[in-house]
Amino acid sequence: MQIAVHTDNTITGHDALTSRVASEVEQVLVRFESRMTRVEVHLSDESAGRPTENDMRCVTEAFLEGQSPAVASHHADTLDEAVLGAAHRLDRVLESQLARLSNDTARRHA
Repeated sequence: MQIAVHTDNTITGHDALTSRVASEVEQVLVRFESRMTRVEVHLSDESAGRPTENDMRCVTEAFLEGQSPAVASHHADTLDEAVLGAAHRLDRVLESQLARLSNDTARRHA
């Protein structure tokens, strides 16, 4: 699974951050690995460094073969919490999207 991590201009992107984020996302979404072409992770600090609550935002996009991208986001106090929250939300979105696809396919063959 290819995972790309992007940061806005308020978050310093570096190899350690990219590796940590990619590892966390991959652990949550591993069950979809065979169906997924890539995952895009976008990190931002919506308060631009000012100390506020829930200002870290993570938006995740999963690209499944032959499907529209699935998107989920999460706000939290820390980047790690935002990443895990968004990854778990994306897990539920993918599960729902694939269940609908499976039900549609079953109805067409019935």
